[in-house]
Amino acid sequence: MGDTTWTAPFITPASEVRGAPFVRTEFRVDTTHGPLESARLRVTAVGVVEPWLAGAPVSDELLAPGWTSYEWRVRSVEHDVTERLRAVRDGDPVVLALHLGAGWALGRLTWSGEGAYYGSERAGSAELELRFADGTVRTIHTDDTWQAGPTSTTADDLYDGQDIDARLGTTWAHPGPVDGAVATRTVAVDAARVVPSQTPPVRPLDEIAPVAVWTSPSGRTIVDFGVNLVGWVRLVTTGTAGTTVELRHAEVLEHDELGVRPLRSARATDRYTLSGGADVFEPRFTFHGFRYAEVRGWTGSDDELRAALTAVRIGSDLRRTGHFRSSHELLNTFHDNVVRGMQGNFVSVPTDCPQRDERLGWTGDIAAFAPTASFLFDTRDFLADWLRDVWLEQQHQDGIVPFVVPDVLKFQPPLDGIGPQESTAIWSDAAVWVPWALYQAYGDTTVLAEQFDSMVAHLRRVTSLLSPEGLWDTVFQFADWLDPDAPPEDPAAAKADTGVVATACAFRSATIVADVADLLGHAAEASEFRGLATRLQDAFRTHYVTDGRIRSDCTTVYTLAIVFGILDADQERQAGDRLAELVAASGHRISTGFAGTPFITDALTRTGYVEDAYRLLLQTECPSWLYPVTMGATTVWERWDSMLPDGTINPGEMTSFNHYALGAVADWMHRTVGGLAPLTPGYDEVLVAPQPGGGLTWAETDLETPHGRAAVRWDLDGDELCIRLEVPEAVTATVRLPDGTERQVGAGEHLIRSPSVAAAR
Repeated sequence: MGDTTWTAPFITPASEVRGAPFVRTEFRVDTTHGPLESARLRVTAVGVVEPWLAGAPVSDELLAPGWTSYEWRVRSVEHDVTERLRAVRDGDPVVLALHLGAGWALGRLTWSGEGAYYGSERAGSAELELRFADGTVRTIHTDDTWQAGPTSTTADDLYDGQDIDARLGTTWAHPGPVDGAVATRTVAVDAARVVPSQTPPVRPLDEIAPVAVWTSPSGRTIVDFGVNLVGWVRLVTTGTAGTTVELRHAEVLEHDELGVRPLRSARATDRYTLSGGADVFEPRFTFHGFRYAEVRGWTGSDDELRAALTAVRIGSDLRRTGHFRSSHELLNTFHDNVVRGMQGNFVSVPTDCPQRDERLGWTGDIAAFAPTASFLFDTRDFLADWLRDVWLEQQHQDGIVPFVVPDVLKFQPPLDGIGPQESTAIWSDAAVWVPWALYQAYGDTTVLAEQFDSMVAHLRRVTSLLSPEGLWDTVFQFADWLDPDAPPEDPAAAKADTGVVATACAFRSATIVADVADLLGHAAEASEFRGLATRLQDAFRTHYVTDGRIRSDCTTVYTLAIVFGILDADQERQAGDRLAELVAASGHRISTGFAGTPFITDALTRTGYVEDAYRLLLQTECPSWLYPVTMGATTVWERWDSMLPDGTINPGEMTSFNHYALGAVADWMHRTVGGLAPLTPGYDEVLVAPQPGGGLTWAETDLETPHGRAAVRWDLDGDELCIRLEVPEAVTATVRLPDGTERQVGAGEHLIRSPSVAAAR
């Protein structure tokens, strides 16, 4: 369909229908104009939509059209259904139906218990275009001649779960009369809001069988799927009609029972009512973050239950591009956890967590994690699409980048202790840091050009907030959120001075935007933000640096100052020495939160303390990256101690076992442990510079770059470091050895030997 203008009306049931309704029409494929050449179906919805054609879902796409800032942008999804219709016998009636779920537009969002922020009723819109051999084009679209009615989904909510009564069946998807059918009516939706989807769809990614079924101390039936995942449980069973089987989901156990407190108000419960025949239950209008399910109402044996259940893991369908392995098995498991956590939180938007009554597009999380995400998977379309909503929200909030995008917090009272939303470091810096990460990963300036106005608006908003001294210390800051030394009930009570953190972040953003302006040929903005960066740097050094110490004298402030380049050479040397002292004094345990954690290993490496970086990375005592691994974690946790050493859940209100932000250290693992990094954006030139340490004897990293596969494998062989590398066509690699020497190699496979790291040091 060449014309992307949306013309099909949105329709909804004309009278009340319980649960998730259908809307449908019947038609015949008239072949008097010759064979069917093509059939393309476009759909969208207020809510989520599953299109059915000829008795079955059109595709395996889930939760379409996905979550956007619905006030200004609703995606439409297109499907090629040519073969589906060619399989229909000539002249037979065909049903085109839309199954409508609440989704993000109408379901509960946030911890407030409220929802329907984007509309008051489910509505779907579809257009089916049929092209025949003689050039005839026939269009079938939603209008008020369609029917509506109930389905077997009697309740659905992303947080609370889905109820399915199989006795109600799917007769609505087939030709003929439908019990309970009602008329439809059109709903006023601005067609200009509808835009073609440019992001990968959400799909089933994997299926996982249970690893164990047992009875808990309280007599409840518990099922373990072995890994923390995002999706749902499929039940295949036969039983007495009217019997209900209930599954409640959670990520962990506590005292050998389902640990549901971290869910807060999310019910995370699916209910399946049996038809009396062979039933397959699969709740496609909800999802849960879980490893365990508590099952009620099952009358068979544990072995029969284990055979009847399958976990379906879902996520946005991103292509895997990067991998890492090493001789350290706990580190490998941690990296696997980073990957799994990212997949579970990239569900239409990049969310913070997938299980509790939140699941929002927190900007701070992706600001920290974007470089890691864009190595592990091809994120360019996914994140570029999310950034469009960042800019839309800014345009309606005086340039403020909100805490979450899409911004549902604007519909609620200000957060306790925070007040009205205002630009805040790291979180709002996502408008700059995320497109910059995409440019570094893929070398394409398109995203920079698309987001340039957003970047500029963010920095001009920040400029308006600076104090007379030129510091960003005038508004609320999350800053080093979830510092491990902060009390569980006050995650903002970090050691790092909030003004130090925010001013350093503003400096980084100003420097990046000045560079972007140069790249895009915007001379005036380049000068504006180069000047802003200079003023921020001067103010930082004047007010925050005294005799080699940075205000609040903690690991995060030294980390940011070093990595962001805000210090002069002598100050940076002193900062590196002090950072190493603090890291050693902590017993090489983590002492940073959201602000410092993504950068601390880089800061240590840059100032000559790579062994301290390794000791920090490989620490297993709490707080550390590997402590959760020793506790059996299969995803990255929100808190360093989401589960305490005694196996009880952290008492804090926010305690997720699937957050990707603290996994941002994987970026350093790829570049420094693995030794593979872009020397120029998009890997036109590759830097191969492994820095072995920590007792590792080998590591390997590979990446599908925009130019092809690049790979590095290093081994310690006695007194030698042996590096094997693969360089894509038309790419040059600079190999930087531990003794500081460099050599350049071209495309192909290479073997390089040099003195071992210990000898070089």
